[in-house]
Amino acid sequence: MKIVFAGTPEFAAQAMRAIDDAGHEIVLALTQPDRRAGRGMHLQASPVKEFALEKNIPVLQPETLRRNSADPTKQAQAQEAYQQLSKIDFDAMVVVAYGLILPQEVLDISQQPGRHGSFNIHASLLPRWRGAAPIQRAIEAGDSKTGACIMQMDAGLDTGDTVLISELEITSEETSDTLHNRLATLGAQSIVNVLNHLQAGKGLIRTPQEAKGITYAEKILKSEAEIDWGLSAPEIDRRIRAFNPFPGATSSTQEQVMKFWSSRIPKAGACSKTGLPGELLGFSENGAYIQCGNGVIEVLEMQKPGGKKMSASLCLQSFDSHKQALRFHAKE
Repeated sequence: MKIVFAGTPEFAAQAMRAIDDAGHEIVLALTQPDRRAGRGMHLQASPVKEFALEKNIPVLQPETLRRNSADPTKQAQAQEAYQQLSKIDFDAMVVVAYGLILPQEVLDISQQPGRHGSFNIHASLLPRWRGAAPIQRAIEAGDSKTGACIMQMDAGLDTGDTVLISELEITSEETSDTLHNRLATLGAQSIVNVLNHLQAGKGLIRTPQEAKGITYAEKILKSEAEIDWGLSAPEIDRRIRAFNPFPGATSSTQEQVMKFWSSRIPKAGACSKTGLPGELLGFSENGAYIQCGNGVIEVLEMQKPGGKKMSASLCLQSFDSHKQALRFHAKE
């Protein structure tokens, strides 16, 4: 099948590679404009663009797909993209973490006679966690499972009918980083299954999303990073894992702000001490026990300013060796 692919980050690039490996032809790639990143703030291409260039796939990078934009430059970019989509021969459009809204007139192009429409890979069990950050919010909320949904797109925010749902268990030590990688693999396999199904001439069963159980995964903000030690141990544990790799959970001593990368709830009886919220109670083999508003958390991996990630025990041993009472500041 001939595919128009729209996506930007590595999550999308993995699906793009899988589609190509399965023998489908990607005839056009849409991705966001190059962004400045890194210490040198150099312009960097998205993972989707990098793969497209490697495979000699034409690339378009409009800042918007809305032809009624008030900005003449953006309007011209959107017009060019619309014209390209209108004249190119393709069978279906696949959209994965693109970052731009597809207006109805773009969806209409993919729904012309003889075409199968637009499909989206969404990293949740819709209608739960529609929106920008489904992976992080699922961990933060303590969900026991998530998955990848292949959705027939409409003009709403993740409101289209689902055509394939694949579930995945969320483990007790899952971070957004590890869950992202597992869902990227699952989503890539799922979209290939759908495209292969269509290529074989088989119809898809479209299932409207239920009206109940709708939740929205709001974008993760840096302001959410600071740990509130007054919360319960399970809540803090989930937030540390949900905010890895972005924005990274933080808390400060009198000397410095530290990042917390991984944690878990210790086994019963592992730490017999108690203290004030945010107080360091002691050490496990690789971790450190910290008092929460209710319960104790075992932090496993931390990072000092300008340093590398390391075991929490190694990171905090210097305080203990100097007999300093260490307590992380409570969030105001």
